Amino acid sequence: MISSMLRRFRGRPRTSDTAVTAAVFVCCLPGSVITLPGQALGVPWWPGALLAGISCIALLWRRPRPRITVVMTTVCATVMAAVGYVLTVMLLGPLMVALHSLAVRTDRKTANTFTFTGIAVLLTTALIAGPADEPLILKLIGPAAWLLLPTSLGTASRLRAAHLKAVRDRAEHAERTREQEARHRVTEERLRIARDLHDVVVHHLLLANMQAGAVVRALASHPEEAKKIAAELTGTTAAAVRELKATVGLLRHATDPDQPPPPTPGLAQLPDLTASLRHAGLTVTLTSEGEPRPLPAGTDLTAYRIVQEALTNVTKHGTTGTAEVQLTYAHDLLSITVTNSAGTASAEAAFPHSGYGLIGLRERAHAAGGRLRTGHRPEGGFAVVAELPLRPLALEESSEKEHSAP
Repeated sequence: MISSMLRRFRGRPRTSDTAVTAAVFVCCLPGSVITLPGQALGVPWWPGALLAGISCIALLWRRPRPRITVVMTTVCATVMAAVGYVLTVMLLGPLMVALHSLAVRTDRKTANTFTFTGIAVLLTTALIAGPADEPLILKLIGPAAWLLLPTSLGTASRLRAAHLKAVRDRAEHAERTREQEARHRVTEERLRIARDLHDVVVHHLLLANMQAGAVVRALASHPEEAKKIAAELTGTTAAAVRELKATVGLLRHATDPDQPPPPTPGLAQLPDLTASLRHAGLTVTLTSEGEPRPLPAGTDLTAYRIVQEALTNVTKHGTTGTAEVQLTYAHDLLSITVTNSAGTASAEAAFPHSGYGLIGLRERAHAAGGRLRTGHRPEGGFAVVAELPLRPLALEESSEKEHSAP
């Protein structure tokens, strides 16, 4: 019952303020007739009741005008002390409520300034005009303690409300950030899958097109060689289908987490890649420096796609039939260098700005935390150099689990 009444009052501040005003006024009335033990009432009761009523009416404006309310209640309390009333907690009730409201709605400096100023004015008036035989502990310490209490409680309430608001704001910000991060990850995953599809389709369709052209050219004069190239064309299309299934399978795995993720290509498949390009007329020399070691799945796939896209561009735009791929393993860095001999077309032709070749290479390197450089070599030809950071495999797997956790 009490809880329902409190909820009803919170929804109606004017009703709540009126109820508080009436309750404080009822408590103030007995204070105007309290005297020291063994003494008769030295002043009439009605001036105290009148001043208490004025103070309580001022409480109706304690929400919109807390400073004015404190000033009015302080003036009324000071007049009571000047008249000769004993400053009990009942007579100080309106001022205590006003100080609490001020502490809740303003800063600590303002609340303390009004409180200590009011205490100084009241105590000075009580010392000068108060009952002469009133003990100092009642005349000084009592009023000061009663007025400091609501200010302290109001400040504590304000700080607690500010803390709860900050907690709610942080929770809302974390929720918004989590949603934005989720959308960002979905966008990144879509871009990554789009890059994979681009690389797979362009690479294998280019090989299939070149092998089909070779079959047509060799069909009349070299039927056996045409038959061999046609068989290799079948292998190329089958490899394209496998990689397309693996790439599209990532989308199926995202909607069905119980299904095992499809295998992804890596540097271990570079010999097969160079062999398929050899059938298309490009001879690739593959070398390695440093101690090879297992790579995280993301870095391994990125390295493979960079080599694949670079060699695909050499196959499309190069004027010579050779290229070199060098892998250099350092302590915390994998360097990939793809070069081709002199005679290749310009950089603009090898990596046209209107396509996605160079853009895709840079995006892949940056997504893995690395960088990519392209340009002409002093000795002729063109070079693509990618540097990918190597994190410990356990750390990479832990990071992937954290990102995949709900």
